[in-house]
Amino acid sequence: MNTMTVRPAEMADHPYLVDGNQRLAWETERKRLDPDVVAAGVRRLLSDPSRGQYFLAISHGRVAGQMLHTREWSDWRNGDFWWLQSVYVWPECRGQGVFRALYRHVENLARRDSDVVGLRLYVEHHNQSAIETYHRLGMVPAGYQVMESVWRDVPNLEPGGSLP
Repeated sequence: MNTMTVRPAEMADHPYLVDGNQRLAWETERKRLDPDVVAAGVRRLLSDPSRGQYFLAISHGRVAGQMLHTREWSDWRNGDFWWLQSVYVWPECRGQGVFRALYRHVENLARRDSDVVGLRLYVEHHNQSAIETYHRLGMVPAGYQVMESVWRDVPNLEPGGSLP
């Protein structure tokens, strides 16, 4: 019997979150992130809850997945959207409802907060499996294309290869 639980991440979970973020960047964009920058970013978020909150799915006593939510104020709706970010499910745990558990947990928290008007996430255009998962959970395309102007881009430290 699967004993999956979802809980808020703590500073002690820092290594799992850094690892998950590095794996996510590699699997989705073939980018190798600077581990020192990622470690500092995760530590900073965990130290300042106003920036967002990480959650971990724990299955059979081990970390199976992670999800971060951050806030975006919408003056059009007079409320916050929660953006789902840094979503990663460890490969050996995929297909076991880990993302669904994380999503439903965060969705329930958001629905109980009267300032939250909805959830959003971005997904790579080619990630059809993820898109289908999001559709099954009731998410629909927002009709927007994400644009950006980046001052500090993520360097691709080592082209090619696999995760250490």
